Amino acid sequence: MNDILPDLIRWRREGEPIALATVIQTWGSSPRGVGAKMGVTAGGRMTGSVSGGCVEGAVIEAALETLQTGNPQLLHFGVADETAWEVGLACGGEIEVFVQPLDAPLFEAQQAAIRDGAPAAVSTVIRGPAGAVGRGLLLRENSVAWQGLEGSLAEAAAEAAAQALGRGLPSRVTLAAGGEVFVDLHLPPPALVIVGGVQIAVALARFGKELGYRTVIVDPRRAFGSEERFPFVDRLVQAWPDQALADLHLGSTTAVAVLTHDPKLDDPALLVALPSPSFYVGALGSRKTQAGRRARLREAGLTEAQLDRLHGPIGLDIGAKTPEEIALAIMAEIVAAQPR
Repeated sequence: MNDILPDLIRWRREGEPIALATVIQTWGSSPRGVGAKMGVTAGGRMTGSVSGGCVEGAVIEAALETLQTGNPQLLHFGVADETAWEVGLACGGEIEVFVQPLDAPLFEAQQAAIRDGAPAAVSTVIRGPAGAVGRGLLLRENSVAWQGLEGSLAEAAAEAAAQALGRGLPSRVTLAAGGEVFVDLHLPPPALVIVGGVQIAVALARFGKELGYRTVIVDPRRAFGSEERFPFVDRLVQAWPDQALADLHLGSTTAVAVLTHDPKLDDPALLVALPSPSFYVGALGSRKTQAGRRARLREAGLTEAQLDRLHGPIGLDIGAKTPEEIALAIMAEIVAAQPR
């Protein structure tokens, strides 16, 4: 959604009717993933892509028809279909796309969640009672923030949304209450929290920024964690690491890299980061340093399971020597650990 959001907002301000096409399932070599979106206006303008170009023409036609009739459509393209050869899926892929008029109140709720950086799930009925198809709800912070469904269907759609949000993956769900929903997710960008404004951190923050991470530098030492050294990061926190990390509310989309090489700063950071839901926690230091660190953290109360989450020595073993090479090794390990 984020890639086409500016166009959708502009078109709505201009009063253009909009149809939204969403990839809800793929098989084989489909060029776009589940959740990919395309917006189409009644005037024929388009934004985004559901297939990298090969089925766009057919989807645009369906979108224009949906805008005329108001009826959502579930489209299937695959190698067994004559249409597939016409639209370019003869290479072996299959794709299903749901096309619906843009729901204005739901869209406003989605924008609010995106602005707030709040994880949210949109559960949309793609098969079911005629009056319910294309309608849905938005779940945010474990509660329904907007709802266009009623009764048992609403309850089942909300449960599907909660499960998808918990897994961190969009999903297509057949409901016991009858019908089928597609659950799309709006997740905040992953965060890279770097403890220690050392030279490695300068390169690592740049790599993280280029890869779409929200970058945060934590260092109570003003000479290290300064705007002059890190003018490009999203946030500088000049506080002790334990307090800073507690205030940041580390979540499942957060990676933490501890780089100060000073137990007075590293250990408090790790005591907060390792029990957190962060998908990655790494710390700079040799194997000998890591052994001593684990002993101290164990004595401080961390469990073996929590200690086993620690990536140390930090980064992939690529023979890195320079700060930039070490940062590259760390970023590669973070990318490898990121949930997909």
